[in-house]
Amino acid sequence: MGLLEQMRIAGEQHALAGLNWVTRRRGREASIPAHLTTGVDGEDAALFYLRRKGYIVVARRWSSGNLPGDLDLIAWQGPMLCFIEVKTRTAHDLAPAEVAVDSHKRSILRRLARQYVRQLPQEIAPPSRFDVISVYLVPGKEKEFQHFEGSFGWSERRDYE
Repeated sequence: MGLLEQMRIAGEQHALAGLNWVTRRRGREASIPAHLTTGVDGEDAALFYLRRKGYIVVARRWSSGNLPGDLDLIAWQGPMLCFIEVKTRTAHDLAPAEVAVDSHKRSILRRLARQYVRQLPQEIAPPSRFDVISVYLVPGKEKEFQHFEGSFGWSERRDYE
């Protein structure tokens, strides 16, 4: 990625941060719980993290309208369609953020991803994967990202003894 592209992404990130700051100053987020605001901040950070890695983000907080839940980010990495779940924390707890993506959450994400793929104009589904990004927004420290590419698949694998 060239210097101009990096500068453009940094400018967009600063502009979004400025808009978020204005919203908070005007008290528009007063009705939103703090943990949801933290989640949105983490999704914003993950979006720019992915863009710097060359991903093309095509959707944020995508919802099908008839299924519960949403897909945090949907992006292309070359020919690969990536469904990305973002987990944000403000501290390094005993359990890492990515542990919160349990089997129930994975099931919801798969169902939403199937719906998204069905609405694409292509007859054949593109290659796709599910990623998890843990974002740590620890006060006074640099943002920290842990990206788990291909974190889980289209079905739950059961290990039987």
